[in-house]
Amino acid sequence: MPMPMAELTPPEDRLLERDIAKNRTTSEESALTKARLHPTTDMDRLSVVDFVIEAVPEIADLKFSIFARLAAICPEHAILATNTSSISITRIAAATTDPNSTEPSAAARVVATHFMHPARLMRGVEIVAGLQTSQPTMRQTLKFVKQMGKKPSEAADSPGFLANRILMPYINEAIVCLETGVGRKEDIDAIMKNGTNVPLGPLQLADFIGLDTCWAIMKVLHDETGDSKYRPAVLLRKMVDAGWLGKKTGKGFYDY
Repeated sequence: MPMPMAELTPPEDRLLERDIAKNRTTSEESALTKARLHPTTDMDRLSVVDFVIEAVPEIADLKFSIFARLAAICPEHAILATNTSSISITRIAAATTDPNSTEPSAAARVVATHFMHPARLMRGVEIVAGLQTSQPTMRQTLKFVKQMGKKPSEAADSPGFLANRILMPYINEAIVCLETGVGRKEDIDAIMKNGTNVPLGPLQLADFIGLDTCWAIMKVLHDETGDSKYRPAVLLRKMVDAGWLGKKTGKGFYDY
């Protein structure tokens, strides 16, 4: 059921225009996409949805507060998904439980659908169940993601899941190499691109992801596991403190 909509925001227009220019879509398909988008800033409008995907920054308390509201607003059948890349699904699900309520627990309908960046292009999606997540929720989520043309991979509810448990230490170690003088940023990125056939070097990739996001994920990995190998690089924290967050702010390891 469509929600009352505001005017389509400029970022969506720019993305669709870029996809048309690169022959990823047509003008007709773009128009259909726009017709399906119904932006709103009123969470109460979510009272009619079947599936919600939250995608706010990696701030645990923010996610907990949002899921507490979603549990109160959304229909009892609605699946409540989070795009978190590192925060425990079990903890997020627990935020939906009201000890004073007699209504069925929404925690069984909480699941992670971690879309890879950029979501419109990357096909991989991590699906993560919390301790409370029901099997019907998992089955419906896997079906929904496949209907979107994505390739789901299931991961355990462990810090960083699969993708970031592997990716973020790689990026973090590249930053350590830079700050300790093992190599220049250009050489660090070049050897990984030319030596391992990845499209982006780790420092450029960090800029595209957002250095604040990289720092937040490394902090979760370090805090949750207590393992020193996940300690965020000092330079990473300094750049976040300076507001140099990568492409989105125009400055990171590179200038944009």
